[in-house]
Amino acid sequence: MTFLKRMFGSRNDRFIKSVQPIIKRINEFAPQFEAMSDDELKGMAVKFKERLANGETLDKLLPEAFATVREGAHRAIGLRPYDVQMIGGIIQHYGKITEMKTGEGKTLVATMPAYLNALTGKGVHVVTVNDYLAKRDAEWMAQVFEFLGLKCSYIISGMNQEERKEAYAADITYATNNELGFDHLRDNMAFEMEQRVQRNLHFAIVDEVDSILIDESRTPLIISGPTEDKKELYRFIDDLLPEFKAGDDYEVDEKTKSASLTEDGTDKAESLLKKRGVLGEMDTLYAVENVMLVHHLNNALRAHACYKKDVDYIVKGDEIVLIDEFTGRMMDGRRLSAGMHQAIEAKEKVRIQNENQTLASITYQNFFRMYDKLAGMTGTADTEAEEFQTIYGLEVLQVPTHKPVARVDDTDTIYRTLEEKDRAVLADIKDCYERGQPILVGTTSIEKSEHYSRLLTKDRVKHQVLNARHHEKEAEIIAQAGRLGAVTIATNMAGRGTDIKMGGSLDLLLEGAEADQIEAITAAYEKEKAEVLELGGLRVLGTERNESRRVDNQLRGRSGRQGDPGSSVFYISLQDDLMRIFGQLDQLMGHLEMPKDEAIKSRLVSSAIETAQRKIESRNFDYRKQTLKYDDVLNDQRKVIYEQRQEVMRASDVEDIILGMREETLEMVFAAHFPMKSMPEQWLISGYKEELNRLFDIHPDVDAWVEEGLGADDIFARTNELMEKAYADKEERFGAKGLRHIERGLLLQVLDHQWKEHLQRLDFLRQGIHLRGFGQKDPLQEFKREAFDMFDGLLAAIRDQVVTLMSRVEIQPASEVENAEPALPETNPYAEQDIGRNDPCPCGSGRKYKYCHGKLQASA
Repeated sequence: MTFLKRMFGSRNDRFIKSVQPIIKRINEFAPQFEAMSDDELKGMAVKFKERLANGETLDKLLPEAFATVREGAHRAIGLRPYDVQMIGGIIQHYGKITEMKTGEGKTLVATMPAYLNALTGKGVHVVTVNDYLAKRDAEWMAQVFEFLGLKCSYIISGMNQEERKEAYAADITYATNNELGFDHLRDNMAFEMEQRVQRNLHFAIVDEVDSILIDESRTPLIISGPTEDKKELYRFIDDLLPEFKAGDDYEVDEKTKSASLTEDGTDKAESLLKKRGVLGEMDTLYAVENVMLVHHLNNALRAHACYKKDVDYIVKGDEIVLIDEFTGRMMDGRRLSAGMHQAIEAKEKVRIQNENQTLASITYQNFFRMYDKLAGMTGTADTEAEEFQTIYGLEVLQVPTHKPVARVDDTDTIYRTLEEKDRAVLADIKDCYERGQPILVGTTSIEKSEHYSRLLTKDRVKHQVLNARHHEKEAEIIAQAGRLGAVTIATNMAGRGTDIKMGGSLDLLLEGAEADQIEAITAAYEKEKAEVLELGGLRVLGTERNESRRVDNQLRGRSGRQGDPGSSVFYISLQDDLMRIFGQLDQLMGHLEMPKDEAIKSRLVSSAIETAQRKIESRNFDYRKQTLKYDDVLNDQRKVIYEQRQEVMRASDVEDIILGMREETLEMVFAAHFPMKSMPEQWLISGYKEELNRLFDIHPDVDAWVEEGLGADDIFARTNELMEKAYADKEERFGAKGLRHIERGLLLQVLDHQWKEHLQRLDFLRQGIHLRGFGQKDPLQEFKREAFDMFDGLLAAIRDQVVTLMSRVEIQPASEVENAEPALPETNPYAEQDIGRNDPCPCGSGRKYKYCHGKLQASA
């Protein structure tokens, strides 16, 4: 392999060589664009868009587009991209990762592929690690984009829906990974297309790509919400249960642990709820706004009829603890979902607990893989190249520096104990401080940062401490960390996205300066910069090795920016966490003579540490791969549900979807009760009638049809006619427009409710699936199989619930709703809460807040 590399060069070398003709072409366009006026340069975007519309490709436009940006950047912000920066931009346009050393100008690099890809009109996202950088980079680079006729915006936390929608409509949008991911999830919970803020995910350039796509991808994005506090409603419903009789008012299926009201039971429930003021005189239990009451009634019935104390659960103190039906053991911490656990708590008169519930979730891996094209940039990606390729299909390519790296990287310095290492670290810092050479001290945690800060304070060494709590302050401090005599202690995550310039940041020094002060400040800055360079530039001191080589490289990369001199060293003790975890290092050091307070520099030890780091990186990669495999199962299902939601939202009406659901439901019910090639005496007439009543609210006299001698096909046809007539009658009462509106809203509500419950069931399955491994079964395959079955059940449940509710739904004139009495109490316990007038009332009545407890507030 080494021989072949020498013969043909590495893949990286070959790529850099292959783009040289493109770089040459860009440079050839330079005189043409330099001669243009500002307006002509701005007008190039329109011309490029016309050429795209006429069939030219982005690749064909690339040389001219990059030349346009280069000239525009020079005029707008005084920066003209170097050839190596243009190479970085080409790599990103091709959907790969650009690895460029710190200080090589990655923020400027991204403007070229962003401009080119924004010409499609589909939008470009530049992803940053925090709100400060999103706002800073967008405001800085907007000068370039808007000079060239494109709109640039940003998204940060705290922005409202309209602001987000406007920002996403821009040609280039800067945002954090969190904001992008959560907006995607929220968009897929919207009820109208107008409520969505994002466009389709077209092209993203991820800054600090290793931090976002690897470090932060360990945990998924989850939108969860507390289920509404319905303690009083649970108790109220439970108090009604003695009024109901099994057989007469409700039926129980012990096999499936289900219970449902009969017609008589429904009438009784409506009567009881009207007496207590929960339902208005003209209300019905199956009206849209009362759907949750039916759900709670059914849960209460199940709690009393299907769940038995000391069999299915025990009362332990003030809690309901479930019993595993197979082992008989208590399942501490496990709770039944969808309000079932609370219904049992109400039954047993113990404390009713509220629950958080996952409303939507996605991993960063699956979110970013949704983009049509993905690219990235960072100073340190090569050590994670395998993961980028395996998970995201992203190749990492290293771009040569504009000037050769002059930094000297010392071999690790190793001590026996932490105390000895600390003394050496302090001596190095004090030496730099006394000579005036700026030094950046890297630690692995806030705790370690504060430890070294206390030691320096004791020795009266002036210093700054960064610990990633306030991004803006960090960026300012890190920008000045190259000043004469500066001592800066930072965790390895601190100050990302900000360069350390020798002599500090001139822009910060000039902030607030009067015009007559500028020349003197600039002269003093140049003098200080020269002194710092003479002293050897920035020294980087690592107080221990990290678990990841990449993080160590990030720290080293702070020094030696754009050809500046610099140096780096890591101080290590045998008592460091990494050294303790890997015992073989202790054994290795045992063979070396190490006098007190004397260090050794051993390539052998450095190599052993690197091997340990590789093992940890590999283990973490395997963990993330495994997590992703489970989420991939969910992701396939998520795509189906989200696509269905969008189809519903885009449709002017969903009449055909509802019709399809009714027809499919009837076919399944008929097939279950009239088996193919069966004789009339084998037909399950009674069960068929019950299902037709439950699902379609129709009451056909099937017995009479059988007596007439009708065959199965004719019975099906008559049932279908009756079902469609009942629905047609409903349409006549509601009006076609009114029914279409209800169909659409109810379908979305059922989709969301069932999907939410499905997520919870999958979460429970995922938590315990590893136990299947003890039975010699592959947990992942078991999860896939059961999740697939559960998804079939989900689709059936959606269809069943939509058909049932649409068959029974009733609407009231607005005047009756407005005049209806509010549910339950005469005071409003939610008066101090920020609840929208059109939001569901937190009491769980199913009414809008303005018609329920909010009405009390308005009349107070």
